[in-house]
Amino acid sequence: MRKGTHIKSYTAAELKAKRKRSGADLKKVDAMTDAQLERVLAEDKDEQGMQPDWTRAKLVLSEPKLSVHLRLEQEIIDFFRERGKGHISRMQAVLKAYVTAHRTPK
Repeated sequence: MRKGTHIKSYTAAELKAKRKRSGADLKKVDAMTDAQLERVLAEDKDEQGMQPDWTRAKLVLSEPKLSVHLRLEQEIIDFFRERGKGHISRMQAVLKAYVTAHRTPK
């Protein structure tokens, strides 16, 4: 199988629109206990008879991240911090996207 053949990407706006169209009340689901959720799923006609196949499941561990000391301009740090919690993860995502876009295909 070729890499990425089953991967679908969505923008945040597309995901919000899909969530609205699904009619799922995720807060209600989050408030349920596991037993309540199992009962609701057992009663759902679309879920009846479905059993997950775990025989081909694989554990995929991400590579450990390397800690580095990096000096950045204040403007860059401020830009990411202004967008709220998770600014380091966003910086990582930007750098990864740059690497992916500029990597020479093998």
